[in-house]
Amino acid sequence: MIGLPAGTRVWLAAGATDMRKSFDGLAALVQTQLHENAFDGNVFVFRGRRGDRIKLLWWDGQGLCLFAKRLEQGKFVWPQASSGAVSLTSAQLSMLLEGIDWRRPVRTWRPAMAV
Repeated sequence: MIGLPAGTRVWLAAGATDMRKSFDGLAALVQTQLHENAFDGNVFVFRGRRGDRIKLLWWDGQGLCLFAKRLEQGKFVWPQASSGAVSLTSAQLSMLLEGIDWRRPVRTWRPAMAV
């Protein structure tokens, strides 16, 4: 994934989105359903009905960027809400893109007592 500037907010659009939408259609969804400005530098993430595809819309200061990913197995973990948006950290976005459950990441190592 391309590194995002510090302070960039990531928003997941709750519910399913028509994955046929492109730049203009997704920017319109940002304005009408999320009540945000698609051109303020935040990242907006949308998931398809089947759950195996996502699209990210991001204004990089010069133009809109549209990124897409399809999982070959499994589904992207998504909030249960049918409308609105959920804010993620950039670390949670990285986990989401890897197909990891970003809501409850499990640590693989826990320190033991020294004595």
